[in-house]
Amino acid sequence: MDPSSAGAGGNSLASASCGDAQKRRVCYFYDPEVGNYYYGQGHPMKPHRVRMTHALLAHYGLLAPAKMQVLRPLPARDRDLCRFHSDDYVAFLRAVTPETQFDQIRSLRRFNVGEDCPVFDGLYAYCQTYAGASVGAAVKLNHGTHDIAINWSGGLHHAKKSEASGFCYVNDIVLAILELLKLHERVLYIDIDIHHGDGVEEAFYTTNRVMTVSFHKFGDYFPGTGDIRDIGYSEGKYYCLNVPLDDGIDDDSYQSIFKPIIGKVMEMYRPGAVVLQCGADSLSGDRLGCFNLSGKGHAECVKFMRSFNVPLLLLGGGGYTIRNVARCWCYETGVALGEELQEKLPYNEYYEYFGPEYSLYVAASNMENRNTNKQLEEIKCNILDNLSKLQHAPSVQFQERIPETKLPEPDEDQEDPDERHDPDSDMVLDDHKPTGHSARSLIHNIGVKREITETETKDQHGKRLTTEHKGPEPMAEDLGSSKQAPTADANAVAVNAPGNARNEPGSSPK
Repeated sequence: MDPSSAGAGGNSLASASCGDAQKRRVCYFYDPEVGNYYYGQGHPMKPHRVRMTHALLAHYGLLAPAKMQVLRPLPARDRDLCRFHSDDYVAFLRAVTPETQFDQIRSLRRFNVGEDCPVFDGLYAYCQTYAGASVGAAVKLNHGTHDIAINWSGGLHHAKKSEASGFCYVNDIVLAILELLKLHERVLYIDIDIHHGDGVEEAFYTTNRVMTVSFHKFGDYFPGTGDIRDIGYSEGKYYCLNVPLDDGIDDDSYQSIFKPIIGKVMEMYRPGAVVLQCGADSLSGDRLGCFNLSGKGHAECVKFMRSFNVPLLLLGGGGYTIRNVARCWCYETGVALGEELQEKLPYNEYYEYFGPEYSLYVAASNMENRNTNKQLEEIKCNILDNLSKLQHAPSVQFQERIPETKLPEPDEDQEDPDERHDPDSDMVLDDHKPTGHSARSLIHNIGVKREITETETKDQHGKRLTTEHKGPEPMAEDLGSSKQAPTADANAVAVNAPGNARNEPGSSPK
């Protein structure tokens, strides 16, 4: 296959259109309280941007039941978070407060909580909210009731198993992917945030059931990882792709590399579901970014993934010029719905934020593009060559399960009286135990990437990883399939009018 035509796997869509005419069933998760959380004065991360996005959606009429299902997520519980994160780290997040943090200096250092990831009022509730929304969105996709699920408050891709990082405390993406793996043999993760998606890559570095593809600024830039030579390890070798980019990349250059690579990935890997992290700090004019993508150029990635008609989870991420973030994610919600939105913004609670142009579209600037055609072609050929080494789409053996009505149901109150499952939770657990791979076993060796060298010459490490990848005896709660349809998996709420905003003046970068 000619690498230049590798992007033909999906329908390439014109920038001005919102994609193919086929209707998609879309659900959208939003908690009205999410905009109240505040990292602190001068901190660039502002959850208020999610409330601004919601206000635009409301005034464009996209929250109507005829357009999409709007759901208020139930908060993730401790045991939901501990499917990836360590027990002691979750316990620390639950217990620490601004008043008690100075009595826990050692723990703050241990878990990397401090300046970039500060302790603020409601920290744990905030983590529960955005993580619960992402897992709930994954459950919706697994049930097959929706084609696209959206959580703009999620996408916090830097958080590690036992460590906060880069404004991220809980890695909702990993938790959502683990939920999708209950049903799907293969899940594809794509990251278009300007920063490398290191936390998600590390979590799935040694498995072939998740392929990670990250397009990011590489060099002297946080988090400093994401070299093109990082390709995965053991069973995960070649299932990790990194696309290192330089300052000023524009729409045409970005799509010249995004579509061929992702088109080839979709052809070779054939994922059952796709997770797209839509970090908006890759937009032109971002407070912490240095790319030059327009809003339409950013949304072209969403249009391209929508065209494959594979279950799609859209998540937020970075984005620190909040008026641009809100416009971008509003536009991309319209793309998901196949709706053409008018350029002139409707009047809304935050109208003054969007002056003087009051346009939905985020424009590119005239900054220099340091990515030459030769450099981009070399990167593309390198990655397509790695993809050519995949012989076929990997799979795990799925076996027919006995109808669950014939299985005795355990008495959860008897087993764990302190932690009863809420039947209305959007994070439905299946406590029966089928035969197969445990989702937890996929990340059993979560720290493996840090413990191995790039040369991969230590045979004893390879042997140890191959053995441990099979995981311990699977736990029932990890293997439960979301395919089972509950009586209620989420609470739909009408949230057409967001509350009053906290006025947070723009502050200078740290």
